[in-house]
Amino acid sequence: MILIMHIIIKGVSALDKYCLEVIFINNTKKIYDVKRLFSKWPIFNDLKNIKCLFKNVKVDTGGYGVFWNDELDLSSEELWDNGKIVK
Repeated sequence: MILIMHIIIKGVSALDKYCLEVIFINNTKKIYDVKRLFSKWPIFNDLKNIKCLFKNVKVDTGGYGVFWNDELDLSSEELWDNGKIVK
């Protein structure tokens, strides 16, 4: 039997230095560094260039990702796979 885990986000907070604190439905807490995306995906530079945009991060309906606007979002899988666990 294969068990498929859906990675669901229940909360997100914007931290200093363009990091996100993400809490998943299993109560795992991870820190995700968004800065690594600035050179990889230029659209993410808007988070630096548009005042207060970064702090307006929200969990999308269903908890399958986070978003800032219609163009900027991250999937729960990206946040889970590349976030660092908070002890």
